[in-house]
Amino acid sequence: MAQANRVLANPKPWQARLAGIRRWFTLKYLLLLRAKGGPSMVAKGFSIGLAIEMFTLPTFGVAFVLIFPFVYLLRASLPGALIGFLFGKIIYIPMAFLNQKVGRFVLPRHIEDYLYFLPDKVIKLLAAALDLIVGGMIVGAVLGLIAYFPLRQLLALYTAKRKERRRLRHAGHHALPRQES
Repeated sequence: MAQANRVLANPKPWQARLAGIRRWFTLKYLLLLRAKGGPSMVAKGFSIGLAIEMFTLPTFGVAFVLIFPFVYLLRASLPGALIGFLFGKIIYIPMAFLNQKVGRFVLPRHIEDYLYFLPDKVIKLLAAALDLIVGGMIVGAVLGLIAYFPLRQLLALYTAKRKERRRLRHAGHHALPRQES
């Protein structure tokens, strides 16, 4: 029995590290949900990150830098934007087909005619990238708007439930009579 207690008291190094990582993610999650500015600020950040990710891949990551000024100008949450950016990375491959279709629909049919001064291989690569970039901007903006409203509502609901739980917990605590010794 003593050995079993010692094993539980001293977890393996990888278990302790995993528990530490889990606690860190939990802390960051709670900090994000309790951010100043409330659910609107976090939802705005998520939407910005998601929209920016939709046209990042063809620009070789340069668009990532756009997150910072957009977050600052729109007074959004940077952690929320980074989570939205990460979520966008997960859904990018299926969305790339839609981005390309939208880009081809919006851009002129013979974009190559405007790039006559470049080598043929560069023109073909650039035309495909432009389809993804332009389509990604449009689809990303629509996805950002679509994600903003439900996410804001969910975060507001979570905040309201949390406040209610705290109110009930504190009301119950203060309602108990004091025991004097």
